Amino acid sequence: MRTRAIRSAAIGLMLVATGITGAAQQQTRTAPPPIVWPSPALADGPMVLDTAIQHQIRLVVTKGLNQPWSMAFLPNGSILVTERPGRLRIVRDGVLDPNPVAGVPLVRAQGLAGLMDLALHPRFNENKLIYFTYHKPVSEASGNNAGVITLARGRWDGAELVDVQDIFSAIPSGNASRIVFGSDGMVYMTIGVGDPPAALRAQDPQDLAGKVLRLRDDGTVPPDNPFVGRQGYRPEIYSLGHRNALGLAVQPDTGAIWECENGPNGGDEINILQPGKNYGWPAVSFGRFYLGPRVTEKPWQEDMEQPLVFWVPSIAISGMTFYTGDKFPGWKNNVFVGGMRQGEVPRSGHLERIDFNQKWEELHRESMLRELQQRIRDVRQGPDGFLYLLTAENDGALIRIEPSK
Repeated sequence: MRTRAIRSAAIGLMLVATGITGAAQQQTRTAPPPIVWPSPALADGPMVLDTAIQHQIRLVVTKGLNQPWSMAFLPNGSILVTERPGRLRIVRDGVLDPNPVAGVPLVRAQGLAGLMDLALHPRFNENKLIYFTYHKPVSEASGNNAGVITLARGRWDGAELVDVQDIFSAIPSGNASRIVFGSDGMVYMTIGVGDPPAALRAQDPQDLAGKVLRLRDDGTVPPDNPFVGRQGYRPEIYSLGHRNALGLAVQPDTGAIWECENGPNGGDEINILQPGKNYGWPAVSFGRFYLGPRVTEKPWQEDMEQPLVFWVPSIAISGMTFYTGDKFPGWKNNVFVGGMRQGEVPRSGHLERIDFNQKWEELHRESMLRELQQRIRDVRQGPDGFLYLLTAENDGALIRIEPSK
């Protein structure tokens, strides 16, 4: 009963916000005309920049990537990078191999769809397994132009992926999918959802859209998932009420899963995930739709979780990582998130650093690398203690951040 009430309330709120119903809603513009202002070419580097806490950082740039999306660090120091159009690339000693890595299945790359996230199995040294998410093509007769969000894995033989297999298929969708292995060894997988009318699916417990899933490493459902055995709920669901989650990270001291997700024009969030909890989209939000109206007048509601951090206006939040290394002492235990644009204005992509007190309450929020005017798609800490970024551009790049001295 509560789920149906939430769904009905969300419908009413969105109809008020948009002022349209039925067929008219399908034909009405949902966003203003875009501002066309491409990002400038990125300098070859290295570049030395100043920041508030760690002064004089150096950026080392590896170019030649096309819409890079995610990265993973191999034990030998090489870096695997996914490109959304469907290629897997490898960087060795800062040099991009001109030839894509073989073994990636056919990818449906259109709009937001394509080859997405990448993660090594926790026992990679033993089993050599690499996991990735992608949009699997389907027959034209199905009418699905975006492909099916799919979790797959393959074995790394030192040069390419072999024995590749799909282990879980979610839904036909153009939205993104991140993955991370938790400290429990399970795969946490996001399934995004957009704005009305699709947004209502985030509150439907029988639909995987707008959810974070929890799966075994073979793609099956763990018996201790929060909705296992509960009638009317998909057993894969770990948490619900999400919009478009573009970042997952494991909190180092607790093992908790942190998730960051895009709002529309405002309402980007960082959440600490708890099993079975509802994070509100679209019934509650701090955001606005792209044409200006608020998503809802209710930024909170009983039985729905509040974000730990939120942004108004949106920064088009993307990848996220905790910094735990020793190369930047002033950044210890800080959280870094990528931003692709702020307030819907191009050339405003940047990296944000957030530090917290001992109770994980926010203290400072620093915008970094704005002078690059690049969209930041992903950020990761490398095994060497440096930070690594991917720029979400057609002429994309891998950037290593290191101390300048």
